[in-house]
Amino acid sequence: MIKTPYYLIDKARLLRNMEKIAYVRHHSGAKALLALKCFATWSVFDLMQEYMDGTTSSSLYEVKLGRETFAGETHAYSVAYADDEIAEVVASCDKIIFNSISQLHRFAEAAADKLRGLRVNPQVSSSDFILADPARPFSRLGESDPAKIEAVIDQISGFMFHNNCENSAFTLFDEMLTLIEERFGHLLAKVDWVSLGGGIHFTGAGYPVDDFCARLKAFSERFAVQVYLEPGEAAITETTTLEVTVLDTLFNGKHLAIVDSSIEAHMLDLLIYRQDARMEACSGPHTSMVCGNSCLAGDIFGEFQFDHELRIGDRLSFKDAAGYTMVKKNWFNGLKMPSIAVRQLDGSIELVKDFTFEDFRQNLS
Repeated sequence: MIKTPYYLIDKARLLRNMEKIAYVRHHSGAKALLALKCFATWSVFDLMQEYMDGTTSSSLYEVKLGRETFAGETHAYSVAYADDEIAEVVASCDKIIFNSISQLHRFAEAAADKLRGLRVNPQVSSSDFILADPARPFSRLGESDPAKIEAVIDQISGFMFHNNCENSAFTLFDEMLTLIEERFGHLLAKVDWVSLGGGIHFTGAGYPVDDFCARLKAFSERFAVQVYLEPGEAAITETTTLEVTVLDTLFNGKHLAIVDSSIEAHMLDLLIYRQDARMEACSGPHTSMVCGNSCLAGDIFGEFQFDHELRIGDRLSFKDAAGYTMVKKNWFNGLKMPSIAVRQLDGSIELVKDFTFEDFRQNLS
């Protein structure tokens, strides 16, 4: 048995998402690029690359990882490229997307041999959190003035829009895409490809996939562009658990259980967005607050129902622990980093990465 804590990626569950992505690719004509900012655990890329068209990135290191570990196209994007990294970015990508007209001009010569794109901010989004809203006031994410964009249209071949955030509503996606068409349609007709970014939860249960495919196809045909999608969460949702063990129990007005993991260190987005974790097979008359083992007072996974009072040594399993977890895990408090394991398609479980004190020591100097 693998020692907790560890992330467990289930390839059978991953395959279900991949098949949905393949369905959308086939019926819409869109291409799908894995967003490495969400999920970059390359030990399962052997499966994912059979169903997707490549990767998209947010930094030099992600570009290089995509090029080295995932077949297909490698798209580069960054909020701002540095002078000392642009050559390596260009050498590692097929397309390079600039966040601003300023960066497009600055690196025009360096990227002259690549297909170049520009991020466009349509000033609408689906985000419920100002922290994650790309269309927030004074946003630095993309150009929004059609006139300024038109002035450089001969220097680019495509656009990237990224304004969907955890958007599970097709009607909202449709409404925002219509606004993009209305405001930027005259420019869309002048480029060859358009990325609609990520954040579209089209692999979720009950999503009207056929309507989504038809909408993408109509958009592509209207403007004669190749559409790209950049699924992150949509690619890996419901595929991974964080396996933990109860280390201690106590009562302080509520029953508390301390586990060998931490939201601060291992599921950081729960803390950032003040959300509770979700637990596998969790029901019963006994309530317990499950807490992390860092020194942060608010390191709490949430309150859950169990069929018995939790005991030291009990194993717990937190659901949906793939997106924005492994890419954000950290060494806060020097806590042991969760290992990474994969349940293969034949049901066997393989430990693919274990972290040691040496990893912690070498993380700093």
